[in-house]
Amino acid sequence: MHSIPSTSPQPRAQEAAPVLPHLQSLPLMPSGSSLPQEAASQLAQNGSTPVELVKTLCYRFHSVARQLRLRGEHRATLSVEDEIDVQDLLHALLRIQFDDIDTEEWTPSYAEGAPRTTFLLNDNQLAVLVKKTRNGLTAKDLTEQLRIDTERYLTKSRCTSLVCFIYDPDGRIGNPRAFETTLTTVNGSLTIGVLIAPK
Repeated sequence: MHSIPSTSPQPRAQEAAPVLPHLQSLPLMPSGSSLPQEAASQLAQNGSTPVELVKTLCYRFHSVARQLRLRGEHRATLSVEDEIDVQDLLHALLRIQFDDIDTEEWTPSYAEGAPRTTFLLNDNQLAVLVKKTRNGLTAKDLTEQLRIDTERYLTKSRCTSLVCFIYDPDGRIGNPRAFETTLTTVNGSLTIGVLIAPK
């Protein structure tokens, strides 16, 4: 086949390619990380905080997980089947916005001996927990888990925000918005945010 030459006009050499407005204002990394002064200033102007950046990634998590299943030529990919898979994929996505990500493993009483990983961001001021719904795990169970998690991070001197991302691909939580509202609270110096996706 012969290729058909493009008839669209070519930009002049001295003209800069246009920058889309939504890309001009897109923050790359949160405050609290090692940022060039210009990038930190841009982030502040856009009003994005580390918590807001984490929430944006969590809201888009399901779209990313679904896209990974659509690879061509039967190539191997990451299938998000359990909580460890959710942690690994979210960890990779957090790298888009954060340079410095600490991880902490601990074994809460509800975990039956299996360690849980927490992501610590923004100079350890922000803790991010990951949970995935499954058969047999009720909303009451999740509420109790979050209570235990909160008690741990109340003792962390630098931690001021705790975000709990609950991945619910099968819609097991019947009223996710009400669940979020009920569990999103302020406990002393610690702000607890709960985010369920998809809805």
